[in-house]
Amino acid sequence: MSSTPTPRSTRSADVVNQQIRDLWARTGGQLTAEDRAEYEALVTEWATVAGEGLVQRA
Repeated sequence: MSSTPTPRSTRSADVVNQQIRDLWARTGGQLTAEDRAEYEALVTEWATVAGEGLVQRA
């Protein structure tokens, strides 16, 4: 069963990216509605933490 990540993540962008890759591998690239919701949440989380990393480096 998949879990939806929280918007404010303490996970690194690399960890979230790996979870995205695992989702695609697990589904064979064919996302159900539930998988798509998980994917969208993960991408949003990844963008947030990746953006935070850019701000911290600036």
